[in-house]
Amino acid sequence: MRLELFDYELPTERIAQHPVEPRDLARLLVVRHDRFEDRRVLDLPWHLAAGDLLVVNDTRVLPARFYARRGDGRLELTLTTAVDERRWRALAKGARRLRPGDLIELAPGFSATVEGRDREGEVVLAFDREGTALLEAIRQHGAMPVPPYIRRREPLARDRVDYQTLFARREGAIAAPTAGLHFTERLLRALEERGVRLATITLHVGLGTFKPVRTADLEAHDMHAEWFEVPATTAAAIAETRRQGGAVVAVGTTVVRTLESVAREDGTVVPGSGETALYILPGFRFRVVDRLLTNFHLPKSTLFAMVCAFAGFRRVHAAYRHAIAQGYRFFSYGDACLLDRQDGSDQPPEEA
Repeated sequence: MRLELFDYELPTERIAQHPVEPRDLARLLVVRHDRFEDRRVLDLPWHLAAGDLLVVNDTRVLPARFYARRGDGRLELTLTTAVDERRWRALAKGARRLRPGDLIELAPGFSATVEGRDREGEVVLAFDREGTALLEAIRQHGAMPVPPYIRRREPLARDRVDYQTLFARREGAIAAPTAGLHFTERLLRALEERGVRLATITLHVGLGTFKPVRTADLEAHDMHAEWFEVPATTAAAIAETRRQGGAVVAVGTTVVRTLESVAREDGTVVPGSGETALYILPGFRFRVVDRLLTNFHLPKSTLFAMVCAFAGFRRVHAAYRHAIAQGYRFFSYGDACLLDRQDGSDQPPEEA
């Protein structure tokens, strides 16, 4: 499946640099069949039905980016995965200059030693403390790892609020599940009054969600695994929604990936935790999710490919063209769209 099929042209000024305030006034493109409706996220309850179930990701972003020093040189590090109580893997700009034994100062009185580099090109860091003390130091001295298309220089203090969802409870992500950024207490009250229920999963967003595709063949891309948990209460809520004829609405692609990872053939969801490297491309058979609320994703990305798989290749491309023409804001701090699942023949041209 050719990567170039999932490309589109986006004017730079369409990339949002800050979220809308209040967040629920972000624009919402409602895509029903081949009809487009331009709304606001605050209108979401009126596009759902009583008895529908909204499933959100309650992961919390760790301030995992550091502008560190090695000797007299500056270094940008982003922690990605905990190896144990004292060691983390990290992405490092200029990693080729790092050698085992190098001392890195992340903040005054807070340092780590380079242990080596793994097969994926990440460095392994051993910190000067461990456990709770290490997490406290990361929270105190780290910056929010906002994507480089938002800001290439050091993040702003407001990112600690802007780049965290209302649902954030369980710390461990290195990127926000951005569809959840639009929610406010006002919107949650309106959804409850509408009769829409809420359930949670956890997927700690990591490299698997945003790693760039560097292969011309999309199917040759290697997905990283990410940790997830589906509570028994959420599995039961999905089963009850199915029995009553309601729709399961995923807030974001991370929720889609999690639920479809634990789905049986009949669409029931198995509660539990583990790691998923599920890679969703056109042709995938969805078993659980009926509708998807999501932001607008980068061209030539696994997330854009997933959205095409969910709602139809031609339909999604048409929706993105409409959004660009109508001035929608794109990517993490941008606007959203609400998509119905389309099972059928709307596949990429080479797959039709």
